[in-house]
Amino acid sequence: MEENNKKRTDYTEGSIIGSILKMGIPSMLGFLSQNIYALVDTYWVSRLPEEEAAVAAITFFATILWVFFSFNQLVGPGSVAIISRRYGEQEWDQTEKAIKETLFLKLFFGAIFGVVGYLYVDKMLVLMGAEGLALTEGIAYGQVMFIGMAIMYATYSVYTAMRGVANPQMAMILMISSNVLNLILDPILIFGWFGLPAMGIRGAAIASVVSYTITFTVGLFLLYGGFTNIKLHLSGKVPMSIESMKKILMIGLPAWFGSICFSGSRLILTPLIAAFGTSVVAAYGVGNQVTHLGMMILVGIGLGLSSLIGHNIGGNKIERAKKTADQAVLLAVGIMIAMGLITFIFAERIMGLFFESPETIGYGVTMLQVLAIGFPFIGLFIMLEEIHVGVGLNTPPMVFNIIHAWLFEVIPIFILTKYFGFDQDIIWWVIVIALVLTSSIFYQYYRQGRWLTIKV
Repeated sequence: MEENNKKRTDYTEGSIIGSILKMGIPSMLGFLSQNIYALVDTYWVSRLPEEEAAVAAITFFATILWVFFSFNQLVGPGSVAIISRRYGEQEWDQTEKAIKETLFLKLFFGAIFGVVGYLYVDKMLVLMGAEGLALTEGIAYGQVMFIGMAIMYATYSVYTAMRGVANPQMAMILMISSNVLNLILDPILIFGWFGLPAMGIRGAAIASVVSYTITFTVGLFLLYGGFTNIKLHLSGKVPMSIESMKKILMIGLPAWFGSICFSGSRLILTPLIAAFGTSVVAAYGVGNQVTHLGMMILVGIGLGLSSLIGHNIGGNKIERAKKTADQAVLLAVGIMIAMGLITFIFAERIMGLFFESPETIGYGVTMLQVLAIGFPFIGLFIMLEEIHVGVGLNTPPMVFNIIHAWLFEVIPIFILTKYFGFDQDIIWWVIVIALVLTSSIFYQYYRQGRWLTIKV
């Protein structure tokens, strides 16, 4: 009784923008730290003797990993909607059940896809266009990452659970700590500091897997130790069930399909970019990391927002949910306008941190400056997507992801590069135009307000 009656955090009262920031900023900082780690990881790898080939290897594998993390979407969106909604309804035992089911599903699917990835990583890299040293390095890196896939999947659900029960600061601390540990281990294992053997690019992957494993273990300790608003028990009052796990999967199914279609489009797009040479692929890899820096800020805010929307809908505060979403959209666009300006102005300096070749730097500068124009529309799209995830309405984001990736990006890029002879610069312009079109159409759909009526 004491546990059920304890005072729990409630962000559905008071200032709306204050609630967005309290839920969103911790998530934003956590994801920002992750992207900073990815940039630093790329920096250390670029200092290996293999240089551009090593960076290209990570770029090729990142696209494959994106596809495999799409399967993460089978569970993720459903877990966000149900955990946050049950918490908003003050159904504490049902919230605990949803968290435990989410962790189980992530470990299950992560183990399956980890085995598949480990067995076929070489073939997938070849299909991506990797060859020579980039292929060898990509296999070494990818095999280790696939070994840790189950833990990687489940670690993100630890963060989701903490945000879903209004403990975003705890998720932030855990996430930042994980990335700091990763940053420390990276050069030690890559270059063999302190008497350890130099493992090269494989060391970067080992650092990631070790960090995720430690983070997941600490996260379970916090959840089961009663340090969060909802305490997990080995045997809860409401047992896990196949039916409720099916519900999580059914909510997430459209999001997974949209994500797999989008990431699948990258499997087509990357070889099209690779046709212009290893230098372009390497520049594309760094450019992606910089672009993802802004995206991760928004995804962080958006994940906090998703839980906040769920809390409001669960508490039947519909008008507050709408105002919360509107203000979050404005915040996201503003952040990405600032990010776009910074990226455009400092594009050459950013690329100069990773490469010495003027040719590679030139490719990267053009890419960053063109993509920076589309940053505000990235902000708009991501926030609209997270709003719909928060209520468990994942079909519209799925449709818009498919339209964006295939109709507005892959098909035009394929035709313009293969049949009209345009160089790689046309790819960046098509991506920006696709962002403008898709985000504008998505916003018109959002304004109809169907997302406010969804039950889960």
